Amino acid sequence: MAAAGALAYGFWPRLDGYRDTLERQRRVLSADPTLLDLIRMSTLAANGHNTQPWKFHVDEAVITILPDLSRRTAVVDPDDHHLFVSLGCATENLVIATGVHGRPGDVSVESGAEPGIAIAIGNGPRRDDPLYETIPHRQSTRSAYDGLPVVPDDIRLLESAAQQDGVSVLIFTEPAQCDAISEFVVAGNTAQMQDPAFVSELREWLRYSPARAVSTGDGLFAPCSGNPVVPEWIGPLLFKAFFTQDAENRKYRDHIRSSAGIAVFIGDRADPQHWINVGRSFERFALQGTALGIRTAHINQPIEVSAIRTEFARWLGMPDARPDLVVRFGRAPSLPMSLRRPVETVIV
Repeated sequence: MAAAGALAYGFWPRLDGYRDTLERQRRVLSADPTLLDLIRMSTLAANGHNTQPWKFHVDEAVITILPDLSRRTAVVDPDDHHLFVSLGCATENLVIATGVHGRPGDVSVESGAEPGIAIAIGNGPRRDDPLYETIPHRQSTRSAYDGLPVVPDDIRLLESAAQQDGVSVLIFTEPAQCDAISEFVVAGNTAQMQDPAFVSELREWLRYSPARAVSTGDGLFAPCSGNPVVPEWIGPLLFKAFFTQDAENRKYRDHIRSSAGIAVFIGDRADPQHWINVGRSFERFALQGTALGIRTAHINQPIEVSAIRTEFARWLGMPDARPDLVVRFGRAPSLPMSLRRPVETVIV
Protein backbone atom coordinates (compact mmCIF):
# COMPACT_ATOMS: atom_id res chain seq x y z
CA MET A 1 0.00 0.00 0.00
CA ALA A 2 2.81 2.44 0.85
CA ALA A 3 4.42 1.81 -2.53
CA ALA A 4 1.11 2.26 -4.32
CA GLY A 5 0.48 5.49 -2.44
CA ALA A 6 3.90 6.82 -3.37
CA LEU A 7 3.30 5.90 -6.99
CA ALA A 8 -0.04 7.67 -6.95
CA TYR A 9 1.60 10.82 -5.64
CA GLY A 10 4.30 10.48 -8.26
CA PHE A 11 1.66 10.65 -10.97
CA TRP A 12 -0.46 13.28 -9.24
CA PRO A 13 1.27 16.40 -10.69
CA ARG A 14 0.82 15.00 -14.22
CA LEU A 15 -2.90 14.18 -14.10
CA ASP A 16 -3.89 15.98 -17.29
CA GLY A 17 -6.90 18.18 -16.72
CA TYR A 18 -7.75 16.54 -13.42
CA ARG A 19 -6.16 19.13 -11.15
CA ASP A 20 -7.72 22.04 -13.02
CA THR A 21 -11.17 20.48 -12.79
CA LEU A 22 -10.67 19.68 -9.13
CA GLU A 23 -9.57 23.21 -8.26
CA ARG A 24 -12.60 24.72 -9.98
CA GLN A 25 -14.96 22.42 -8.12
CA ARG A 26 -13.38 22.92 -4.71
CA ARG A 27 -12.74 26.67 -4.76
CA VAL A 28 -14.26 28.68 -1.93
CA LEU A 29 -17.44 30.63 -2.58
CA SER A 30 -17.59 34.34 -3.32
CA ALA A 31 -18.97 36.74 -0.72
CA ASP A 32 -22.38 36.71 -2.43
CA PRO A 33 -22.88 33.20 -3.86
CA THR A 34 -25.73 32.18 -6.12
CA LEU A 35 -27.94 29.21 -5.30
CA LEU A 36 -25.95 27.20 -7.87
CA ASP A 37 -22.74 28.10 -6.03
CA LEU A 38 -24.28 26.83 -2.79
CA ILE A 39 -25.35 23.61 -4.51
CA ARG A 40 -21.75 23.09 -5.62
CA MET A 41 -20.71 23.12 -1.97
CA SER A 42 -23.49 20.65 -1.21
CA THR A 43 -22.19 18.21 -3.82
CA LEU A 44 -18.78 18.03 -2.10
CA ALA A 45 -20.44 15.86 0.55
CA ALA A 46 -19.48 12.29 1.36
CA ASN A 47 -21.37 9.66 -0.65
CA GLY A 48 -21.13 5.95 -1.32
CA HIS A 49 -18.75 4.90 -4.13
CA ASN A 50 -18.74 8.58 -5.19
CA THR A 51 -21.96 7.79 -7.07
CA GLN A 52 -23.36 11.24 -6.19
CA PRO A 53 -26.92 9.85 -6.03
CA TRP A 54 -28.66 13.22 -5.89
CA LYS A 55 -30.65 15.67 -7.96
CA PHE A 56 -31.38 19.28 -7.04
CA HIS A 57 -34.52 21.22 -7.88
CA VAL A 58 -34.48 25.01 -7.43
CA ASP A 59 -37.80 26.82 -7.03
CA GLU A 60 -37.28 30.47 -6.08
CA ALA A 61 -35.91 30.28 -2.51
CA VAL A 62 -36.32 26.52 -2.01
CA ILE A 63 -33.70 23.93 -2.93
CA THR A 64 -34.98 20.35 -2.91
CA ILE A 65 -32.53 17.47 -2.82
CA LEU A 66 -33.97 14.36 -4.47
CA PRO A 67 -32.64 10.82 -4.79
CA ASP A 68 -31.25 9.94 -8.20
CA LEU A 69 -32.35 6.32 -8.36
CA SER A 70 -30.44 5.80 -11.62
CA ARG A 71 -27.31 5.91 -9.42
CA ARG A 72 -28.39 3.24 -6.97
CA THR A 73 -25.94 0.55 -5.93
CA ALA A 74 -28.52 -2.17 -5.63
CA VAL A 75 -26.15 -4.95 -4.56
CA VAL A 76 -24.31 -3.25 -1.72
CA ASP A 77 -27.26 -1.02 -0.82
CA PRO A 78 -30.50 -2.86 -1.64
CA ASP A 79 -32.72 -0.72 0.61
CA ASP A 80 -31.12 2.59 -0.49
CA HIS A 81 -29.80 3.17 3.01
CA HIS A 82 -26.43 4.49 1.80
CA LEU A 83 -28.21 6.59 -0.80
CA PHE A 84 -30.26 8.47 1.80
CA VAL A 85 -27.26 8.82 4.11
CA SER A 86 -25.49 10.49 1.16
CA LEU A 87 -28.42 12.89 0.72
CA GLY A 88 -28.15 13.74 4.42
CA CYS A 89 -24.46 14.56 3.99
CA ALA A 90 -25.28 16.87 1.07
CA THR A 91 -28.03 18.51 3.14
CA GLU A 92 -25.62 19.32 5.96
CA ASN A 93 -23.09 20.91 3.63
CA LEU A 94 -25.83 23.07 2.14
CA VAL A 95 -27.19 24.16 5.52
CA ILE A 96 -23.70 25.09 6.76
CA ALA A 97 -22.93 27.08 3.60
CA THR A 98 -26.25 28.94 3.52
CA GLY A 99 -25.93 29.90 7.19
CA VAL A 100 -22.44 31.32 6.74
CA HIS A 101 -23.64 33.47 3.84
CA GLY A 102 -26.64 34.91 5.67
CA ARG A 103 -29.18 32.68 3.94
CA PRO A 104 -30.14 30.19 6.67
CA GLY A 105 -31.75 26.98 5.43
CA ASP A 106 -34.84 25.48 7.07
CA VAL A 107 -34.86 21.73 6.43
CA SER A 108 -37.93 19.54 6.03
CA VAL A 109 -38.03 15.95 4.79
CA GLU A 110 -40.82 15.21 2.34
CA SER A 111 -42.20 11.69 2.54
CA GLY A 112 -43.87 9.79 -0.27
CA ALA A 113 -42.92 7.47 -3.08
CA GLU A 114 -39.72 9.48 -3.66
CA PRO A 115 -38.73 11.22 -0.42
CA GLY A 116 -36.93 14.52 -0.82
CA ILE A 117 -35.32 17.13 1.38
CA ALA A 118 -36.62 20.69 1.01
CA ILE A 119 -34.35 23.47 2.23
CA ALA A 120 -36.13 26.82 2.40
CA ILE A 121 -33.49 29.53 1.95
CA GLY A 122 -34.14 32.55 4.16
CA ASN A 123 -32.35 35.78 5.02
CA GLY A 124 -30.51 36.58 8.21
CA PRO A 125 -27.21 37.63 9.69
CA ARG A 126 -24.10 35.87 8.49
CA ARG A 127 -22.86 33.45 11.10
CA ASP A 128 -19.42 32.04 11.62
CA ASP A 129 -19.10 28.28 11.36
CA PRO A 130 -15.61 26.78 11.54
CA LEU A 131 -16.85 23.72 9.67
CA TYR A 132 -17.64 25.75 6.55
CA GLU A 133 -14.00 26.26 5.55
CA THR A 134 -13.38 22.51 5.75
CA ILE A 135 -16.06 21.51 3.22
CA PRO A 136 -13.72 21.64 0.18
CA HIS A 137 -11.01 19.73 2.08
CA ARG A 138 -12.98 16.82 3.57
CA GLN A 139 -12.22 13.46 2.02
CA SER A 140 -12.52 9.77 2.73
CA THR A 141 -8.85 8.93 3.23
CA ARG A 142 -8.51 5.26 2.32
CA SER A 143 -4.96 4.65 3.54
CA ALA A 144 -3.12 3.54 6.64
CA TYR A 145 -3.07 6.16 9.40
CA ASP A 146 -0.24 7.06 11.76
CA GLY A 147 -1.32 4.71 14.58
CA LEU A 148 -1.38 7.47 17.21
CA PRO A 149 -4.32 8.12 19.53
CA VAL A 150 -6.60 11.14 19.25
CA VAL A 151 -6.60 13.13 22.48
CA PRO A 152 -9.81 13.08 24.60
CA ASP A 153 -10.55 16.78 23.97
CA ASP A 154 -10.62 16.15 20.21
CA ILE A 155 -12.83 13.07 20.70
CA ARG A 156 -15.28 15.26 22.60
CA LEU A 157 -15.29 17.79 19.76
CA LEU A 158 -16.07 15.02 17.27
CA GLU A 159 -18.90 13.72 19.46
CA SER A 160 -20.31 17.22 19.94
CA ALA A 161 -20.24 17.95 16.21
CA ALA A 162 -22.09 14.70 15.46
CA GLN A 163 -25.05 15.39 17.75
CA GLN A 164 -28.27 14.98 15.80
CA ASP A 165 -31.82 14.17 16.87
CA GLY A 166 -32.58 10.49 16.37
CA VAL A 167 -28.93 9.45 15.96
CA SER A 168 -26.55 7.76 18.40
CA VAL A 169 -22.78 7.74 17.89
CA LEU A 170 -20.61 5.16 19.65
CA ILE A 171 -16.86 5.77 19.78
CA PHE A 172 -14.40 2.89 20.23
CA THR A 173 -10.74 3.55 20.91
CA GLU A 174 -9.59 0.55 22.98
CA PRO A 175 -7.43 -1.86 20.93
CA ALA A 176 -9.52 -4.88 21.97
CA GLN A 177 -12.71 -3.17 20.82
CA CYS A 178 -11.19 -2.14 17.50
CA ASP A 179 -9.81 -5.65 16.96
CA ALA A 180 -13.29 -7.08 17.53
CA ILE A 181 -14.79 -4.65 14.99
CA SER A 182 -11.98 -5.57 12.60
CA GLU A 183 -13.18 -9.17 12.64
CA PHE A 184 -16.69 -8.05 11.72
CA VAL A 185 -15.21 -6.01 8.86
CA VAL A 186 -13.22 -8.99 7.62
CA ALA A 187 -16.28 -11.27 7.83
CA GLY A 188 -18.34 -8.78 5.84
CA ASN A 189 -15.58 -8.19 3.32
CA THR A 190 -15.14 -11.95 2.83
CA ALA A 191 -18.85 -12.37 2.12
CA GLN A 192 -18.79 -9.49 -0.37
CA MET A 193 -15.65 -10.67 -2.13
CA GLN A 194 -17.29 -14.05 -2.64
CA ASP A 195 -20.34 -12.41 -4.27
CA PRO A 196 -19.74 -11.89 -8.03
CA ALA A 197 -22.57 -9.35 -8.17
CA PHE A 198 -20.89 -7.19 -5.51
CA VAL A 199 -17.54 -7.32 -7.31
CA SER A 200 -19.19 -6.49 -10.64
CA GLU A 201 -21.04 -3.51 -9.18
CA LEU A 202 -17.88 -2.15 -7.55
CA ARG A 203 -15.95 -2.55 -10.81
CA GLU A 204 -18.50 -0.32 -12.59
CA TRP A 205 -17.56 2.63 -10.36
CA LEU A 206 -13.76 2.34 -10.65
CA ARG A 207 -11.89 4.97 -12.67
CA TYR A 208 -8.26 4.19 -13.54
CA SER A 209 -7.22 7.10 -15.78
CA PRO A 210 -7.59 10.87 -15.28
CA ALA A 211 -9.33 11.20 -18.64
CA ARG A 212 -12.02 8.73 -17.58
CA ALA A 213 -12.39 10.34 -14.15
CA VAL A 214 -12.81 13.80 -15.70
CA SER A 215 -15.25 12.60 -18.36
CA THR A 216 -17.58 10.93 -15.84
CA GLY A 217 -16.99 13.26 -12.88
CA ASP A 218 -17.82 10.42 -10.52
CA GLY A 219 -16.65 7.05 -9.26
CA LEU A 220 -13.59 5.86 -7.37
CA PHE A 221 -10.48 7.27 -9.07
CA ALA A 222 -7.41 5.11 -8.39
CA PRO A 223 -5.13 7.74 -6.75
CA CYS A 224 -7.94 8.70 -4.34
CA SER A 225 -7.41 5.28 -2.76
CA GLY A 226 -3.62 5.44 -2.90
CA ASN A 227 -3.36 3.38 -6.09
CA PRO A 228 -1.43 4.24 -9.25
CA VAL A 229 -2.84 5.82 -12.37
CA VAL A 230 -2.88 3.39 -15.29
CA PRO A 231 -4.43 3.39 -18.77
CA GLU A 232 -8.11 2.56 -18.61
CA TRP A 233 -7.68 -0.67 -20.58
CA ILE A 234 -5.07 -2.00 -18.13
CA GLY A 235 -7.08 -1.21 -15.01
CA PRO A 236 -9.49 -4.15 -15.18
CA LEU A 237 -6.58 -6.57 -15.65
CA LEU A 238 -4.82 -5.21 -12.56
CA PHE A 239 -8.09 -5.26 -10.62
CA LYS A 240 -8.58 -8.93 -11.44
CA ALA A 241 -5.00 -9.76 -10.48
CA PHE A 242 -4.70 -7.82 -7.23
CA PHE A 243 -8.22 -7.37 -5.87
CA THR A 244 -8.33 -10.61 -3.90
CA GLN A 245 -10.08 -11.64 -0.71
CA ASP A 246 -6.87 -12.22 1.22
CA ALA A 247 -5.28 -8.96 0.08
CA GLU A 248 -8.36 -6.92 0.94
CA ASN A 249 -8.72 -8.57 4.35
CA ARG A 250 -5.08 -7.83 5.16
CA LYS A 251 -5.54 -4.25 4.04
CA TYR A 252 -8.57 -3.68 6.27
CA ARG A 253 -6.89 -5.25 9.27
CA ASP A 254 -3.85 -3.03 8.74
CA HIS A 255 -5.98 0.07 8.21
CA ILE A 256 -7.99 -0.50 11.38
CA ARG A 257 -4.89 -1.32 13.41
CA SER A 258 -3.36 2.00 12.29
CA SER A 259 -6.45 4.02 13.19
CA ALA A 260 -7.03 5.95 16.41
CA GLY A 261 -10.58 4.68 16.78
CA ILE A 262 -13.86 3.69 15.19
CA ALA A 263 -17.21 5.51 15.26
CA VAL A 264 -20.52 3.69 14.74
CA PHE A 265 -23.58 5.76 13.76
CA ILE A 266 -27.03 4.37 14.57
CA GLY A 267 -30.40 5.90 13.68
CA ASP A 268 -33.32 5.40 16.04
CA ARG A 269 -35.29 3.81 13.19
CA ALA A 270 -34.50 2.25 9.83
CA ASP A 271 -36.23 4.70 7.48
CA PRO A 272 -35.19 7.45 5.04
CA GLN A 273 -35.77 10.23 7.61
CA HIS A 274 -33.33 8.68 10.06
CA TRP A 275 -30.83 7.71 7.37
CA ILE A 276 -30.81 11.35 6.26
CA ASN A 277 -30.21 12.37 9.88
CA VAL A 278 -27.34 9.87 10.12
CA GLY A 279 -25.82 11.49 7.03
CA ARG A 280 -26.09 14.95 8.57
CA SER A 281 -24.48 13.68 11.77
CA PHE A 282 -21.63 11.96 9.97
CA GLU A 283 -20.92 14.92 7.69
CA ARG A 284 -20.41 17.20 10.69
CA PHE A 285 -18.24 14.53 12.35
CA ALA A 286 -16.09 14.34 9.23
CA LEU A 287 -15.89 18.12 8.82
CA GLN A 288 -14.92 18.55 12.46
CA GLY A 289 -12.30 15.88 11.95
CA THR A 290 -10.97 17.75 8.93
CA ALA A 291 -10.70 20.93 11.03
CA LEU A 292 -8.63 18.97 13.57
CA GLY A 293 -6.44 17.24 10.98
CA ILE A 294 -8.25 13.95 11.59
CA ARG A 295 -9.05 11.74 8.61
CA THR A 296 -12.01 9.40 8.23
CA ALA A 297 -12.81 6.39 6.06
CA HIS A 298 -15.80 4.05 5.91
CA ILE A 299 -15.49 0.39 6.89
CA ASN A 300 -19.16 -0.42 6.36
CA GLN A 301 -18.88 -4.13 5.60
CA PRO A 302 -20.42 -5.18 8.96
CA ILE A 303 -23.63 -3.28 8.16
CA GLU A 304 -23.80 -4.16 4.45
CA VAL A 305 -24.21 -7.93 4.94
CA SER A 306 -27.52 -8.50 6.71
CA ALA A 307 -26.54 -11.58 8.75
CA ILE A 308 -23.35 -9.93 9.97
CA ARG A 309 -25.21 -6.70 10.70
CA THR A 310 -27.45 -8.61 13.12
CA GLU A 311 -24.42 -10.09 14.91
CA PHE A 312 -22.73 -6.69 14.97
CA ALA A 313 -25.78 -5.05 16.55
CA ARG A 314 -25.72 -7.69 19.29
CA TRP A 315 -22.03 -7.03 19.89
CA LEU A 316 -22.83 -3.32 20.22
CA GLY A 317 -25.38 -4.21 22.90
CA MET A 318 -28.21 -2.94 20.69
CA PRO A 319 -29.78 -6.12 19.27
CA ASP A 320 -32.90 -4.35 17.99
CA ALA A 321 -31.00 -1.53 16.24
CA ARG A 322 -29.81 -1.24 12.67
CA PRO A 323 -26.26 0.17 12.71
CA ASP A 324 -25.96 2.63 9.83
CA LEU A 325 -22.30 3.60 9.41
CA VAL A 326 -18.94 2.29 10.63
CA VAL A 327 -16.12 4.81 10.27
CA ARG A 328 -12.47 4.67 11.29
CA PHE A 329 -10.59 7.85 12.16
CA GLY A 330 -7.03 8.98 12.78
CA ARG A 331 -4.32 11.14 11.30
CA ALA A 332 -2.61 10.68 7.94
CA PRO A 333 -1.50 12.72 4.92
CA SER A 334 -4.27 13.54 2.49
CA LEU A 335 -4.70 11.64 -0.76
CA PRO A 336 -5.74 13.14 -4.10
CA MET A 337 -9.36 14.25 -3.90
CA SER A 338 -12.30 12.98 -5.92
CA LEU A 339 -14.20 14.89 -8.57
CA ARG A 340 -17.86 15.81 -8.77
CA ARG A 341 -20.16 16.15 -11.73
CA PRO A 342 -20.75 19.72 -12.98
CA VAL A 343 -23.53 21.43 -11.05
CA GLU A 344 -25.63 21.99 -14.15
CA THR A 345 -25.87 18.24 -14.70
CA VAL A 346 -27.51 17.61 -11.31
CA ILE A 347 -30.21 20.29 -11.61
CA VAL A 348 -33.70 19.11 -12.56
